[in-house]
Amino acid sequence: MSNRLHVDWTACDGRGLCAELLPEMLTEDDWGYPVARDDMTVPPALEPAARQAVNRCPALALRLVGADRRDA
Repeated sequence: MSNRLHVDWTACDGRGLCAELLPEMLTEDDWGYPVARDDMTVPPALEPAARQAVNRCPALALRLVGADRRDA
């Protein structure tokens, strides 16, 4: 089961660290907020980088959720 990235837009303040740590999946908009390059499903090869991005998000706005949970 693959995890998905979830951005809590009420918590994100657009610092852009997640896009720097996970450029394969995220880019930044003009204000520094993350934008998905594709869907937010994390390929197994990117799980370590995704976990690092989640753990280092200064606003705690990025989470990994199970693929079967679409509501998070």
